[in-house]
Amino acid sequence: MAEKIKLLIAAMLAVAGVVGFYLLADSPAVVRVLSVLVGLGLAAFVARYTEVGAGFYAFSRDSVDEARKVVWPTRKETLQMTGVVILFVLVMALFLWLVDGVLLWLVKLLMGRGN
Repeated sequence: MAEKIKLLIAAMLAVAGVVGFYLLADSPAVVRVLSVLVGLGLAAFVARYTEVGAGFYAFSRDSVDEARKVVWPTRKETLQMTGVVILFVLVMALFLWLVDGVLLWLVKLLMGRGN
């Protein structure tokens, strides 16, 4: 029951931040955006201490740890792979252009419009 109340409070804080954005229509844009950010920040703070929030926080932390383990390609490897992709796209475009031309010629021939 306490979890649901915490989540309800978090949702109300987020809604309050958005409502504050519209209630402060005559204020500078910075104040209006700050209203939303404060509301969402407080909502995230309250939600962090729920069971769902703790699970999400752990998942986020594990995701960052996994992203750090990724072996990124070197600049040379990136440029080589980019070249291979561009070459493949050009070859494929040429192939499809030729197939389209041949099929167009065959259809014209079959319809009696060939030269």
